[in-house]
Amino acid sequence: MDLLIAQLLSVVKSMWKHRWTGLAVAWIAGLVGAVVVLVLPDRYEASARIYVDTQSILKPLMTGLAVQPNVEQQVMMLSRTLISRPNVEKLVRMADLDLKNQSKSQQEATIETVTKNLSIQSTARDNLYTLAYRDTDQESAKRVVQSFVSIFLESSLGSSRKDTATATTFINEQIKGYEAKLEEAESRLKEFRLRNIQTMSGDGKDSASRLGEISAQLERARLDYREAVNARDAAKSQLEAERKGSVGGSAVQSVLQESATAVSTPEIDARIDVQNRSLDALLQRYTEQHPDIVSARKMLKDLEAQKKKEVAELRKAALAAPTVGSAGNTNLAFQEMGRLLANYEVQVAAMKARVDEYSSRYAQAMAAVKTAPQLEAEGAQLNRDYAIHKKNYEDLVSRRESAAMSGELDVASGVADFRLIDPPRVSPKPVAPNRLLLLAVAMVLALGLGMFGAFVSSQLRPVFHDVNELRSRVDLPILGVVTRLTTDEDRRRHRMDMIRFSVASASFFVLFAIGLTVMAILMNRQVG
Repeated sequence: MDLLIAQLLSVVKSMWKHRWTGLAVAWIAGLVGAVVVLVLPDRYEASARIYVDTQSILKPLMTGLAVQPNVEQQVMMLSRTLISRPNVEKLVRMADLDLKNQSKSQQEATIETVTKNLSIQSTARDNLYTLAYRDTDQESAKRVVQSFVSIFLESSLGSSRKDTATATTFINEQIKGYEAKLEEAESRLKEFRLRNIQTMSGDGKDSASRLGEISAQLERARLDYREAVNARDAAKSQLEAERKGSVGGSAVQSVLQESATAVSTPEIDARIDVQNRSLDALLQRYTEQHPDIVSARKMLKDLEAQKKKEVAELRKAALAAPTVGSAGNTNLAFQEMGRLLANYEVQVAAMKARVDEYSSRYAQAMAAVKTAPQLEAEGAQLNRDYAIHKKNYEDLVSRRESAAMSGELDVASGVADFRLIDPPRVSPKPVAPNRLLLLAVAMVLALGLGMFGAFVSSQLRPVFHDVNELRSRVDLPILGVVTRLTTDEDRRRHRMDMIRFSVASASFFVLFAIGLTVMAILMNRQVG
């Protein structure tokens, strides 16, 4: 610690020896600093305030119909990114700041200067934005702020429109793509249905249900066919027995009685058969509640009632016929039996055709059952692809309409309203530089440079003040010390030197104090 203090004292003594050098450096630095502070040009500030109104009555009204962007976030991001090079270049051209530029370097310097002096201050809570710019020329500062305000408003109005246009273009491209996919899916689905139109049913039933229905219809047709065959065979055997004379009048009478109970109506039976076929065709396409099926069943019921009525009348007429064994009656009996046999033949043929038809349908249905799972899986895949493309297409169309409505809403009503609260204006008095503060800083720097000059001079021309310092520096034995005898003349010169140094130092501080006082008075007058 003692060694450190001794070294510091040695340095101070050396600096004191070169005090005049340090004072000269301080005077020169102080004068230069004062001149620089005085010649600095005055800078004027132009500013404008903008209020962004993000509260609109249309927001709650258009919820769910149009896209509501986060206007606060958009405006905040706009304010942070507004001072960019493209905007500054545009600002320089709009404010005519590039008229004096003769080279590329001057243009770059102008852009850097404008970027450095531009500022945007915002209060997010109140949505107030202050645009400011400082320049040595009042008119130039005002022009820059006016251009800055225009760029701010144009950017805020054009950003949402650009976003809407970009979104609409993208959605239109996606819609075109999905239109092509939807048309392709529809073509595949149409081709699949045309290829398998025989196995497809319009009533929504699967192949197993259709097979069960056709099987039931086939069993009913076979039963009717067997009944018709049995009736025909009975009539044929009786007619053959009568022809061979194996039976008498009682047999003829029994045949007549049997014919009275087994009469038929071929015309009505044919109509009933046609109606049954029509009903079968309708059942393959519609449900039981369909109006056509209800009407067909009603007509079939009416035909069956008419058949019963005619059969009853024929039986009554047959029973009322004379039963004597005359030749005329026998001929009538043979004729009646022949007519009945012919009717039975017609019924057997009709039932045979119905059985064949239902057998063919059953075979087709059985074959369709084997291939139905694969066809149903393929149809389900095609329907699923078609449904997905259709849903995406409809969603994109809906969003395109929503984007268009959002753009029209933004243009028509202005979801964010930008209001110019304070138009661009320039302060009548300069706002910079603060010469009082700069002058004080210049004085402090001058003192620091003076002390640094004395230190450098002491290091360039070192002096040893005691024996110990000399011994530590030269590392040689010291044989003796010769002291200097101080005379009255030396003391007088030393005293005059101290007086001159004190006067010079005091003049430095007094001069700066006067300068600070004058500067403070002038600044107070400007403020007042």
